[in-house]
Amino acid sequence: MIRRILVANRGEIARRVFRTCREMTIETVAIYSDPDSREPHVSEADRSVRLPGSSATDTYLDIDAVMAAAKQSEADGVHPGYGFLAENAEFARRVISGGLAWIGPTPEAIEIMGSKLRSKELVALAGVPTVPSIDLTGVTDELESAALDLGYPLLVKASAGGGGKGMRIVDAPSGLAEAIVGARRESASAFGDDTVFLEKYLAAPRHIEIQVFGDSQGRVISLFERECSIQRRHQKIVEEAPSPALDDHLRRRMGETAVQAAQAVGYVGAGTVEFLFQDGDFFFLEMNTRLQVEHPVTEMTTGLDLVRLQIEVANGKALDIEPSISGHAIEARLYAEDPRHDFLPVTGKIHRFEVPAGPGVRVDSGVEDGSEVSVYYDPMLAKVITHAATRCEAAAILASILRQSVIHGPTTNRDLLVRVLEHEEFVGGAVDTHFLDRIGIEELARPLADEETEHLAAVAAALSDQVFERTRSKVLPTVPSGWRNRPGYLQERGFRGEHGPHVIRYSVTNHTVVEGLGDLEVTVSTPDLVELSAAGASHRFSVARYDQIRHLDSDSGAVRLEEIPRFPSSVSAEAPGSLHAPMPGKVVRVEVDPGDEVAAGQVMVVLEAMKMEHTLRSPHDGTVVEVDCAPGDQVEAGAVLVVVGPR
Repeated sequence: MIRRILVANRGEIARRVFRTCREMTIETVAIYSDPDSREPHVSEADRSVRLPGSSATDTYLDIDAVMAAAKQSEADGVHPGYGFLAENAEFARRVISGGLAWIGPTPEAIEIMGSKLRSKELVALAGVPTVPSIDLTGVTDELESAALDLGYPLLVKASAGGGGKGMRIVDAPSGLAEAIVGARRESASAFGDDTVFLEKYLAAPRHIEIQVFGDSQGRVISLFERECSIQRRHQKIVEEAPSPALDDHLRRRMGETAVQAAQAVGYVGAGTVEFLFQDGDFFFLEMNTRLQVEHPVTEMTTGLDLVRLQIEVANGKALDIEPSISGHAIEARLYAEDPRHDFLPVTGKIHRFEVPAGPGVRVDSGVEDGSEVSVYYDPMLAKVITHAATRCEAAAILASILRQSVIHGPTTNRDLLVRVLEHEEFVGGAVDTHFLDRIGIEELARPLADEETEHLAAVAAALSDQVFERTRSKVLPTVPSGWRNRPGYLQERGFRGEHGPHVIRYSVTNHTVVEGLGDLEVTVSTPDLVELSAAGASHRFSVARYDQIRHLDSDSGAVRLEEIPRFPSSVSAEAPGSLHAPMPGKVVRVEVDPGDEVAAGQVMVVLEAMKMEHTLRSPHDGTVVEVDCAPGDQVEAGAVLVVVGPR
């Protein structure tokens, strides 16, 4: 029997496994890198072992370091979570040969199904339809003709791993070579394997996957489907169970096909068989030999604890369940990223993180107040899941919960998620993997708080700041601030938000006057709460301040404002035409030299951050004046990397 489990992972999934272990009275061991030393998963474990270093390669992907941690902590079992080493057959072999219980499928199953190429060949022999693809192994001279035979658009896709890493859409032959090089490099960084292949890009498929489970006695069962069609960068952001696209007949057919694929490799434990579904037909995509990020929606609709089942199967217990579906569950992934700027990851401190509790609401989070979103790992903050009797109820509850959540810190995709959940096409079940592109990011990523709400929030921030300053004053703290002997003189404060700058001019005497808004009825309970009435409508803002940043939460949407300095510097030493790093990261490629003539859109620098590559291109035609970075450099957000002058 397993008594102490080391979780070879971090963040949200480590905490998730710990939760079940506590319920089963199993001791837990956390591993952590230097940037993660203060993160919640470390303190929640019974024991913890430091992996010196920062990058994933030096820590969570280092098999020797993880095995040494298992030995040091005297663990007798290892749970890999998902990502990192979860689908690494060599790691599984090392765990087993080290005398520890491996809470996952056999190394042989991982090896076969972990390769998208080999798994496609295996299931095709069993008669399962697959998406047309081309193995690039050994292909050099015939590459372009092979791609033309497959047809554009196509995907360059990593054979190992998942989560959208090592994937590129290619619309024309001119972009193929660059896409292959980038996908190989990203795959090697994320999974330690640079094998890629080409796959036909379907026009409007749905992404439907089947959760399977096997025991060591040879039984494999289906725990039904999840739909994961809402994606960005080929990575899922909204998942649900069951799928609105399937009837009982299709559900049974896909379930039987998934079980057949798993039985072909003697599958043991939790796994997911993924399909693309279009026009009533389904095509095998890949099999993930691990627990999935979206497993909570299966747990909430079946009432099963998949981590408990994993541990029980690893202990040799037979599956003795007959699963059924109850109600509907939807999961939304909260990321520290900016959807309106190509979903760029955002780093920084999470000052406050609160998601309302309620019946049928579950939050699996890797962060808490004070957590730091670093450049080294995936920027997912949490998964928020709701379960209700119907799909419409689950979506409405989830949208409401996200609206009410208090998230102070880096920009997130929260507003995008709410707009997706409330969109008529999503509510009607008419989704596919191109949903975000079809509806338009500009439409879906609009802030929930409109320009008028943001301006009123700026008013609230100005009034809150005034009270805050007076409460800190050591002299006459009860006297309103203002010009000496001129209490009615208009004061001025400026803030910048999503909708632009807001300059607030106001005075506070017996009542409040705000320029452009006339008299306001204002009640300021504390510096953290402002209630005001304008044009007959009442508005209540909770206010939090972090240096120059104000976060204001209200029923009309959350607002993030940056204080505009009263005396901004008018001097700038920066050269015009500077290309900046959009986030902290590592420079992996520099494509230009000083003196090069470049065209608008030409690749200049490739930056790696948060397990993804980000390509920086020339903003206009011109000549490279300066190159201020080199491959291997670690750069901060906003750093000037290249300067492009006129031709």
